[in-house]
Amino acid sequence: MEAIVPKKVFLTKGRGQHPEKLASFEQALRDAGIAPFNLVKTSSIFPPHCELISREEGLRLLKPGQIVFLVMSEISTDEGHRLITASVGLAIPNDAQYYGYLSEHHSFGQDEKEAGEYAERLAAYMLATTLGKDFDTNKIWNTQEKVFRISDSLEVRTTNITLTTTGQKGLWTTAIAAAVFIP
Repeated sequence: MEAIVPKKVFLTKGRGQHPEKLASFEQALRDAGIAPFNLVKTSSIFPPHCELISREEGLRLLKPGQIVFLVMSEISTDEGHRLITASVGLAIPNDAQYYGYLSEHHSFGQDEKEAGEYAERLAAYMLATTLGKDFDTNKIWNTQEKVFRISDSLEVRTTNITLTTTGQKGLWTTAIAAAVFIP
């Protein structure tokens, strides 16, 4: 059997609300554009030589019913006024021969900026530790260049996709964020 190694990935997010929790999740998938696919959650490796593309381009490459691998963060609440956040952070090395890392983060009470930055730092930290480096991300962050410097030759750029929303009494509210792989 041939190995399945994604060549492209896109980021997406969605929100749903419904009296039923499952229907709320389905609405979030629809909002994210990924409801017509059979989704398989994976762990968090961004493959070497993988290209980050736009959501629109990625969705054009998929067919309804297709089995699609993704890294997804999801969170739901049925509490009114409860702030929920789903985020996926991405750490991509400057050298495409290395793999990167994706992190899933979901929380209550964090705003979009705080959760997104946390997910990015988590992805950079996890990547550094898989490469045998155990760093405090605050010490390897280069503010001027906006990169994490893991070594003299390896820099990591980060990004995230994050959705923050508020629950409504009497309804389930779901937030999702995902990195969707394209073979």
